[in-house]
Amino acid sequence: MGMQLGGHFPDDQDDGGYRPMAEINITPFVDVMLVLLIIFMVAAPLLIQGVPVDLPSTSAAKLAQTRKPMVVTLGGDGKLYIRDEEIARPGLVQRLREIRADEGDTVVYVRADRKAAYGDVMEVLGRVGDSGYARVSLLSKPPSRQAATGSPVTPSTVPGPVTPAVGN
Repeated sequence: MGMQLGGHFPDDQDDGGYRPMAEINITPFVDVMLVLLIIFMVAAPLLIQGVPVDLPSTSAAKLAQTRKPMVVTLGGDGKLYIRDEEIARPGLVQRLREIRADEGDTVVYVRADRKAAYGDVMEVLGRVGDSGYARVSLLSKPPSRQAATGSPVTPSTVPGPVTPAVGN
């Protein structure tokens, strides 16, 4: 029959009057992230620009490229060429390794005839990678002037339907 003072309720006595928060306030986190984003956006152009210098002129001629580019060509008939030298498919990896040992690592440019099968091109790319070259680029012709201006494509340049090869 007594009276309690101090505003303590029986259900609050075990946790001292504090209740756990059920949600997290992410507003301060978002504020900090936006400030960091603005700082990096302002600082990034200053880091790239560098120190302004007045570069001197030189009378030296340009260095001539001493090595021929490494080009692997897959013809429409399925024949393989390294530069201008025809090579059999099984010997491609070994020959590329020999050239790489002599000339060092360089970019290998792979050209393929339009008539070459996609699978054959992928096989050549795989063999170039197996030979140890890490940088491989595919070569293609730039679009013709008519295609670049947006004129309609003639029916002779539209590819025909693709039929899967059977028995390979």
